[in-house]
Formats: sequence, structure tokens, C-alpha cells
Amino acid sequence: MPVRDSFDAVIVGGGHNGLVAAAYLARAGQSVLVLERLGATGGAAVSTRPFAGVDARLSRYSYLVSLLPSKIVRDLGLDFAVRKRTVSSYTPAVRDGRRPTGLLVAGEGTRDSFAALTGSDREYEAWQRFYGRTGQVAERVFPTLTEPLPTREALRERIDDADAWRMLFEEPLGMAVEDTFDDDLVRGVVLTDALIGTFADAHDSSLLQNRCFLYHVIGGGTGDWDVPVGGMGALTDALAGAALAAGAQIRTGHEAVRIDTDGTHAEVTVRTDSGESAVGARRVLVNASPQALAALLGDAPPAAAEGAQLKVNMLLTRLPRLRDRSVDPRRAFAGTFHIAEGYGQLADAYRDAAAGRLPASPPSEIYCHSLTDPSILGADLAARGYQTLTLFGLHAPARLFAADNEGARAALLEATLAELDAHLEEPLSDCMALDANGAPCIEAKTPVDLERELRLPGGHIFHRDLAFPYATAETGRWGVETAHANVLLCGAGAVRGGGVSGVPGHNAAMAALGR
Repeated sequence: MPVRDSFDAVIVGGGHNGLVAAAYLARAGQSVLVLERLGATGGAAVSTRPFAGVDARLSRYSYLVSLLPSKIVRDLGLDFAVRKRTVSSYTPAVRDGRRPTGLLVAGEGTRDSFAALTGSDREYEAWQRFYGRTGQVAERVFPTLTEPLPTREALRERIDDADAWRMLFEEPLGMAVEDTFDDDLVRGVVLTDALIGTFADAHDSSLLQNRCFLYHVIGGGTGDWDVPVGGMGALTDALAGAALAAGAQIRTGHEAVRIDTDGTHAEVTVRTDSGESAVGARRVLVNASPQALAALLGDAPPAAAEGAQLKVNMLLTRLPRLRDRSVDPRRAFAGTFHIAEGYGQLADAYRDAAAGRLPASPPSEIYCHSLTDPSILGADLAARGYQTLTLFGLHAPARLFAADNEGARAALLEATLAELDAHLEEPLSDCMALDANGAPCIEAKTPVDLERELRLPGGHIFHRDLAFPYATAETGRWGVETAHANVLLCGAGAVRGGGVSGVPGHNAAMAALGR
């Protein structure tokens, strides 16, 4: 098979990390080719109009931004912005067996909300101490994500807080949560950041929950989760534009099916509708999962991955009324709206799923993008008061959908929405918009769906279990290196991967440039 082209760098996969790497390398004067299997770039960080005849451009898969360093935005001159949410979270509750109430974490009123829920200031003060400590960790750890990997000891010295180190890096997170907080609902709100796309118990000895929690509280040095203006597709559109402007080539509908390398030169076999050809490269950067990387190289596959979430996109004609009359729905849904996420409820849901059952009371969290950024709605929808809802369900491992994906998806979606309805004065279905065919504007994605649509292994949104952000015997200088000297991993499965961050793309580019 003749080699049709040759480049300094071929990037397999046009997700956001591949585009970050392409832009950095092209700006450094290298010839760069991006190969994307699908008809458009973006991977999981895309916006789309999922409902027939409805002008609402939703972030279909990933949806909030925290881990994207401003350094990458500045370095690449991206025309991209995020907006802060005015509310951190709202969690409805029923106290005294009948009284609807809730916890609203939103600036100055937060202390009063804690006191009204728990009867004292104790939990609020514990909250302040706890997140004051994680905030200090964030300030010290986040800048290291775009630097060569520190050693474990170097990171520990940088954090310089023995209690924080023990809480996050040595003991199961459940110990700190239970030692710090008394209220079950407050404990649950804290724990949710440890369970996003992660199937683990609060006391899992592997500390998988700790690793997930760490990445969810260090973003930007603050732990804030911000709304991408224009939707997630605005980011990848900006990245593709930056890569093209710097001279990179992007070819969609081009699937890499094999990589051959001798450590100094590589050849990538590419399949299109017209057949197969080969592309030469000094280096290959793979913006795909470790499983896909192994298959391309013919190497032994890594351990199997398993995703554990339900992603739901909705469009409403209006926000529903709440049973808790003390909170305006526009406030409650502006931040993260926690549903069935008390500490005990999360433990029960984990036990159900671990036993092979759909959780009886599925935990989830919701937010309304359009309250913060209405630009994703057509002018007519915005004028009529339509709103989007994004729901992310926890403890929904892929194994639960293996036998009957459609049936399990429908059952879990029904049970999840029933948990939300329990806190509303009206069923959510009364507020659901209809598409051009008269169907409700709602779609749900299980891990099985994500594997089929995006080739996420086992539907795992991080490609594999997250790793602590320090070097080990298996990592290279940047956490992107492989057993092949001129092949780098620049997807979410790299060390310090996961989430929409661009960090693996940046770090793979730095490794390729020898920086």
C-alpha cells in the first residue's frame, strides 16, 4: 500500500484533545494531519439539534467546563467564553415526614439555608472549612496539570497540608465526609462529586471515588463548573478553527484502522468510503481510548472499562413549579439540582447496581443551561420562555444495560423522572416541549449508547478509571507516553485526562515538541 502523504504529526481522532494538540503543534511549525472517523470533529464535546424541527442546540454529551486551563484558551487565541452560574446547587428534601424544604447553596443566603434545613450553623461552618481546604488544594494542584508530572512526594510537598493529603490521597473519602458532616443530605451533596461517571462506594479501598472527587474540585483552581457560552460545540468549533488557522489539515470521514511504527517513523492506515491508504508520520498522537490505541497498534488490550451514568437531554416549554415554595425554580435549576442524592440514598443505589439491579431510587443531578446562556435557543423559543434541562444519572453501570439496553434505559429514565416529580407541584411531562412530529423533546443515553455512538469503552466517559495526577513507575514525563517512542496518547485515558480539559492534548503536544 503506497504512502500517500507524510507529516510531522498525525493525530488520530478529532475530539477536543486532538484539536488542542493539532493547534499547538501547527503553531510550532509542524505539519499536522487530523484524522476523524465521523463526519465532523468534536467527539463528545459537541452541540447538536437533537429534536426534529426544534431550534435548540444542546450540548449532547459533555456539558459543563471546569478543568480547561485558561492558559490553553490564551495560548491558542480561542474565541470561547464561559459564564459563572449564579447558584452552586439546590437539593430538595422532605423533613418531618411531610414538610418540603431544601438546601440552596448560593452566595450570601447559604448560611441561612443550612440553618433552616439542619437547625443550626454547625453544618454550614463544617462546609466552609471542608471546601476551604479543598480550595487550597485546588490552587496548588491545578497549575501542575499542564506541567510535567510531579512525583507523589513533590505533589504532597506542594499541597503542604497533611490532613488534606490524607483525606484526598490516602483514606477513602467517606471517612472525611462522615467525620466532617452529620446531616445525611449534606453528606450526599458532598459525595456526588466523587461519583460522576464513576461506579464506587464512599469507602471503596481503591480510592477511585477520591480520584474522581479530586478532579471535580480542582478545576480552574476554584472547583467551579461553568457554562460554555454557545454550548460545548462552541469550544470544539473554536479549537478546529485555531488548528486550521495554524496550518493543520483536518480530514473527516477518515478512520485510522492501524498504526505501524519502528519507534522513529510511523505509518497510519486510513479507511474511507473510497478504500484504504497509508499516511506517514514522524509521530502519531492518538485521541482515542487506551483500548482503541492498543487495537491500532496490535498490542495487548488494557483492562476493560465500564461507564456508570445516564445522560438525558430535555427541552421544556417552562420550568416546573416546586413543592418547596421558598425557592424560585429559576434559582433551583440554575445550579446543580440534586435528586435522590442523600448519603444513604447513594449507598442504597450503589448496592442495588452492584447486585445487578437498577437502583430503586435512582440518583441524578440536573441543570438548566439556558438560564445562564439562552444563546443556545432560537429567538422564538427564548421569547416564549422555553428552557433546556440536562440530567446526569449516577450509579448506572453498563452491566445493567447489557441484556436489554432499550428496556433498561426506559425503565431507568421513568424511575429517575419519578424521583424528580416527587419534588414538583406538577409532573415534568406537563412542561415537556414537543418536536415537529409531536414527540416529547427528551433523549437518554446509557453507557451502551455511548459506546455505540462514540466508541467510549464500556461507555466510560473518562475512557478508563481516573488516576491521581502524579508520576508512577508506569507513567512517562507527561503522562501521555506509550511503549512506542513516537506514539502518544492524547485522549481522556491519559494521566490527568477525563472531562473537557484539553490537558491531555496540551501535554501530548509538549511531549512531542520535547518541552
